[in-house]
Amino acid sequence: MKPLSETYKELRIEFTFPIEIRNSNGRRTYYEGSDRHWFRREYDFNGNKTYSENSQGFWQKQEYDSDGKQTYYENSYGDKEGTPTSI
Repeated sequence: MKPLSETYKELRIEFTFPIEIRNSNGRRTYYEGSDRHWFRREYDFNGNKTYSENSQGFWQKQEYDSDGKQTYYENSYGDKEGTPTSI
């Protein structure tokens, strides 16, 4: 994924750093600093973080049961725990 600042520049949208986007619950879903480091996050309906990635190429995803207990974890290093339900 390319930094949002590059897209803004291509579209000639003025912006200042940091670029920060929050969801309707106030959770930060994207952040980019002037040093071009960025991260993005996704959350489920209950506010659990389900996916994240950053400008260094690291990503991780998680799944949760109806009680909010993590049931699956996987990351870009190949670490995995649990069984994914979204097969």
